Amino acid sequence: AEGAYLKREDAIRKESEYFIKCARSTAADSLIKVFLGDQYLKKVSKKVSKEAAPIKNAAVLGAGIMGGGIAYQSASSGVSVLMKDINQPALELGLTEAGKLLSKQHQRGKITAEQMNGVMGAITPTLTYGDFGNIDFVTEAVVENLDIKNKVFADLENQISDDTIIASNTSTLSINDMAKSLKKPERFCGLHFFNPVHRMPLVEVVRGEKTSEETIGRAVAYSLQMGKTPIVVNDCSGFLVNRILFPYLAGFTKLIEDGIDFQRIDKVMEKWGWPMGPAYLLDVIGIDTADHCTHVIGGAYGDRMKFGEGNIINLLYKAERLGQKNGKGFYTFAPDKRGRVKKAYNEDIESFINEAKKGSSDLLDEEIVERMMFPMLFEAVRCLDEKIVESHIEVDMGLLLGLGFPPFRTGVLKYADDVGLANVVKNAEKYVNLGALYEIPESLKTKASENETFYQGAQ
Repeated sequence: AEGAYLKREDAIRKESEYFIKCARSTAADSLIKVFLGDQYLKKVSKKVSKEAAPIKNAAVLGAGIMGGGIAYQSASSGVSVLMKDINQPALELGLTEAGKLLSKQHQRGKITAEQMNGVMGAITPTLTYGDFGNIDFVTEAVVENLDIKNKVFADLENQISDDTIIASNTSTLSINDMAKSLKKPERFCGLHFFNPVHRMPLVEVVRGEKTSEETIGRAVAYSLQMGKTPIVVNDCSGFLVNRILFPYLAGFTKLIEDGIDFQRIDKVMEKWGWPMGPAYLLDVIGIDTADHCTHVIGGAYGDRMKFGEGNIINLLYKAERLGQKNGKGFYTFAPDKRGRVKKAYNEDIESFINEAKKGSSDLLDEEIVERMMFPMLFEAVRCLDEKIVESHIEVDMGLLLGLGFPPFRTGVLKYADDVGLANVVKNAEKYVNLGALYEIPESLKTKASENETFYQGAQ
C-alpha cells in the first residue's frame, strides 16, 4: 500500500524494508522450523520403514465413526480393507461414514463417480473372521474397554496368520496392558488416529515393551501408505499428544474455578493462535469423551492431572451436555440456513459455571495464556525426559499435526524458546501455589540456568 504511490526504485526499497522485518520475525523462524520438522519426520519414517513390506490387505475391527474413517482412509490409498463388526447396523454405520466422505469429495469434483465406487468396492463389510487368514494388518477400533478389547484380541489371534500385525486405535488404554493377553505381543502396537481421520494428518505409532522393530516398521509403512504422518512414541497413558493436551485442559478448568469467563478464555487463546478455544475444543471432542479421558489420564499421573471433584467437564457430562454430539455443551449448536452447524451462547450454562466456581480472580490476558500453556509445556518437557519420543521436533510436530497448534509458533517447546526459558521459569514461579499441575520440571530449570534452548543447534 505504501509503495503504490512511490516511484519504482522507492517502492522496491520500501518492499525490502518490510521483507527484512518479516524474514527476521519469530513467525518466519517458526514456519521455517515447521518445514524442516516435516522433512525430519519424513526422513525418520523412511528409515524406520525401509525394510518393511507394503501392506496389501488390511482389516478394521469395529465399524463405528473411527472404524469407518480408518476403512475409508485405507481404501482411498489403494489398500483393500475388511471391516468387521458384530451386527449389521454397526456395519451400515461404518459404510455410511465412508460413503459420506466420498460423496463430499465427489460433490466438490475431486473424484469421479467411478473412483468413488472403486473406493467403496475396496471396503468389504463382514460379520465373521472368514477371510482374515490373508490379512497383513488389523486395526482394532472397538469400544474403550480393556476387557472387551482383550476378548476381541483372543478371538482374532486364532483367525490370522503368524505374520499379521495387530494394532489398537486406543487413545487412553495402555498398549503394554493389552499386550499381556496376546500370544505374540511382539507383533502388537498402537496405531492412534485422530478424529476426524480423513482430516487429521497425524498417526501415533505406539511401541509397547515387547513390540518388535519389524512391527513398528510395518505400522509406519502402512501409515505412510494411507497418506498420514506417523510419529513413533513409547507407551504411556495418553501417549504423546493427549498426555500433553490434558494438562492444558486442566489449566482451563482451574481458570473456570477461579471465576474467569470461559468465553473470554476462548477469545484469548484464539487470539494467541489456536484454531479454537478450550471450551469450544471440548465441545468438539465431546464432553463424554473428555470426561472419560480425565479419569484415565488423571489416574495415571496423580495430583498434577487430577481434575478434582465438581470440575466443569464432569458437571456438564452428568447433565448430558455432550457438546456438538447432542447440540449442548459449553455452547449450543444448531444448523444455520445453509445447514452448517453454528455455535451460540446459551444462558443456562451459567448454572454449571457457578457450581464449578470456587473463587474470583482478575487476570490479565497474558496470565490466562501462561496458565493455559505452562502445564502443556511442563508435560512436554516430561515426555522428553522420559524418552516418550526421541526429539523435541517430534513433540512440537506432534502437537501441530495432532492438535492444530499455531504453526507460526511451531510448537510448545519453540514457544518456550521464544519467550526465553529463564523468563518461563521466572513467570511460572508465581503459579506454583496452584498445585502440582504448575510444578516446574527440574530439567527445565537446569536448561534455563545454563542458558540452553530446545532448538539450540538443531536442524
